[in-house]
Amino acid sequence: MLLLQQAPQQGIVSFLPIILVIAIFYLIVFMPARRRQKKLQEMIDNLKTGDKVITTGGIFGTVVALRGDKLQLRIAENVKIDVSRNAVASKQQPEHE
Repeated sequence: MLLLQQAPQQGIVSFLPIILVIAIFYLIVFMPARRRQKKLQEMIDNLKTGDKVITTGGIFGTVVALRGDKLQLRIAENVKIDVSRNAVASKQQPEHE
């Protein structure tokens, strides 16, 4: 009778390391990725005309128009392109001279 009561507890204890590894993996990988994605989405939602951005393709440009899910970027004098808002990777850092 005593053996039957200990068997279920040992089963739970044997899964404890797996549960612990999954919890640590979640804390190390998924939480920071979620925070980065949320911060990026917030930056994309708050873009305005005149912001200098860098696209995921490495194109540097200045936002000249916002149209729903699209942005119009000026990448050179008299050269404008339309890109998806999701193509924006970051804002340009101000140049220090």
